[in-house]
Amino acid sequence: MNAMKHSVLSVSRTTGRLTSGGRMLPSFLIMGAQRCGTTSLYRALAQHPLLLKPVLHKGVHYFDVGYGKGVSWYQGHFPLKVGAALLRKRYGRQPLAFESAPYYLYHPLAGERIARDLPGVKLIVLVRDPVERAFSAHSHELARGFETESHFEYAVELEVKRLAGAEQRLRADPHSVHHSHRHHAYLARGRYAEQLDRLEPLFGRERILVLDSHHFFAEPERTYARVLDFLEMPPLGNPVFERHNGRARPKPLPESVRQTLMEHFEVYDTQLAPWLGGDPSWRQ
Repeated sequence: MNAMKHSVLSVSRTTGRLTSGGRMLPSFLIMGAQRCGTTSLYRALAQHPLLLKPVLHKGVHYFDVGYGKGVSWYQGHFPLKVGAALLRKRYGRQPLAFESAPYYLYHPLAGERIARDLPGVKLIVLVRDPVERAFSAHSHELARGFETESHFEYAVELEVKRLAGAEQRLRADPHSVHHSHRHHAYLARGRYAEQLDRLEPLFGRERILVLDSHHFFAEPERTYARVLDFLEMPPLGNPVFERHNGRARPKPLPESVRQTLMEHFEVYDTQLAPWLGGDPSWRQ
């Protein structure tokens, strides 16, 4: 980040914090999963005039790694209430603020924090073939410099050791950050049902919308309409649907590795089916 951009962001954050009492808090969150199309959905929804994204950037990362900064810091990232009032007058509906942070789904404390600080909030979760998600996540973390093991198969073998005790440490020290938990959970993040089952007692299933990313990319208009219905928002405008954050693979995934991992995920995919209302696309 260059010095000028850093300075602008610093001033914007300071302004946001000073005016936080006059700013909105999110009514819904896109909370994961990582590498499942969250950025693409976020950008499609942000084109709706009544769905208001954060002022500075897509994910504030408050409920996972920034919780110690306090709710005023968090609220300072969102649009002003006076602007929302003008939109309500224009469209006859209350605008909704939102953000997107894929680590919220997997972080062991994020759900409890969200439930406590954002009563009534709705959650949107995207899922995809967990084998493809894991392979994509490895390429992503490798390219960003957060992964040093270039071989996907070996990185998967290392996962259990890397994550050993991570959740207990995060719970014991709520403001700590665990590098491997955030960047090396290739298989663990794809066990979606475990993470959703942790959220259900906190929010109720009616406030959690789970979307199959394959259907979103195949028929974005239909998925977009489902999201608006879930949010009780009218369709306004014609959003442009694009893929974002795609990354070229260094090499294809060996079929033997795919089959082994598909077997690993079979029981978890079965547990996911009730959340989707049927078998996930990659099991059909």
